Amino acid sequence: MRRWRPGRQTGPAPPARQLLKPDGIVKYNRLCDKPALNTRRSNSVMEQRPFGSTGATVSPIGFGAWAIGGNWGDVSDDAAHATLNAALDAGMTFIDTADVYGDGRSERLIRAVLDTRDGPRPFVATKLGRRLSPHVADGYTADNLAAFVDRSRENLGVDTLDLVQLHCPPTEIYYRPEVFAALDRLVEAGSIARYGVSVEKVEEGLKAIEYPGVASVQIIYNMFRQRPASLFLAEARRRGVAVIARVPLASGLLTGKMSADTHFAADDHRAFNRHGEAFDVGETFAGVPYDVALDAVDALRALLPGDVPMATVALRWILMNEAISVVIPGARSPEQATANAAAVDLDPLSPALMAAVKTLYDERIAPHVHQRW
Repeated sequence: MRRWRPGRQTGPAPPARQLLKPDGIVKYNRLCDKPALNTRRSNSVMEQRPFGSTGATVSPIGFGAWAIGGNWGDVSDDAAHATLNAALDAGMTFIDTADVYGDGRSERLIRAVLDTRDGPRPFVATKLGRRLSPHVADGYTADNLAAFVDRSRENLGVDTLDLVQLHCPPTEIYYRPEVFAALDRLVEAGSIARYGVSVEKVEEGLKAIEYPGVASVQIIYNMFRQRPASLFLAEARRRGVAVIARVPLASGLLTGKMSADTHFAADDHRAFNRHGEAFDVGETFAGVPYDVALDAVDALRALLPGDVPMATVALRWILMNEAISVVIPGARSPEQATANAAAVDLDPLSPALMAAVKTLYDERIAPHVHQRW
């Protein structure tokens, strides 16, 4: 079994707390008023962004591995392998997974693919805590955390996990310093290189970054979930905390390809969790009622150039905020993975377009989500 050690990154580490400016992320034409794809990225290598103040660097677009693990309809092992390989071939150097994605299937698929590839190992982040049943704060004991870490180490075939994130734990956890102390001990023991949190609410993120050991925060941030930009992103950047933007396409809404007639498989969370039946409703369509979201997508479509896919623009919109370390769209096919990677080749969005998206959010979306998360 190939055992990877931490610290093998795809590029040189910048000084602590250094944040690359847009010129260091994508070469672009400052006079361009509308987004346009360019072909200046070569050899399938993306420019890297610093992962907070950890010293690691990651691609601005990463691979969200929930979809290949489960709860997004059936994805075969072969399809999952091909999709992840396509993402890595496109230059992605960051993978996000969790121990509950397919009850470990996602982690094992990642291991299987990485064991066949040469070269620098990508940064692999996983999450833990949601296997607790019931999922309550008292379950976040030092013994349970260590057991979850050991299971993920085995699934991924590594001695040391690059990053472990508490997986949307109960809010009470952020007021239990003993939980973070237990994570500190796992770092000291060499089981994990660093740790972070995945949060549902902005306030949870703000509380989490008060702990000096928290290296990263994963949070929902997209055109339909803009509240993190009001305070949290600037504060995370000030503290040198990496930010992972999840649900960047609002469960596919921001591809512009869905309609009232779109059918989702029974095991797809977009069918069974529209009202929060299984987990926080904010994870499905970013918490926006489906009919409201479809109308907003139609309005958004009218704002965008017709020659660039909506999903590409939506991902580039997130990267316009320099506090974002990496965006993690999911993919179920090689074509989707390659299309996601193309967002780094898009010229920056114009101030006029950014303002129009903000107005659309304020008028159509914010009343449904802004004060909930």
